[in-house]
Amino acid sequence: MLVQMRHGTGDQEIGRLLEEFQKDVTQLEHLRDRITEVRGRGEAAQGRVVAEASPTGALIGLTIDARAMRLGSDELAAAVLEAAAEAARNAEAGIGELVDPFIAGTGLDVDR
Repeated sequence: MLVQMRHGTGDQEIGRLLEEFQKDVTQLEHLRDRITEVRGRGEAAQGRVVAEASPTGALIGLTIDARAMRLGSDELAAAVLEAAAEAARNAEAGIGELVDPFIAGTGLDVDR
């Protein structure tokens, strides 16, 4: 962002604030891009069921090893849910690791 400076200290201060704001916006855009790349992974049934979740917790991948088919429908369903829940938790934790440095020391910081 190009900011033209005029005479006087007020204009310089506005220019400095605008530059700072642009820097913050750029950092937030980078954070947004990194968040969209976060993936969580979860396993169940001794690794025979593997789930992958998006940053929203939505299931985006599911692998069921052929040996897991021996579990029966109820156990297999429970394993899928377990793996999906773990994947969602891992995605949430990944987002937290990215976001925490940005909110530390602000009113959004719940660990104060």
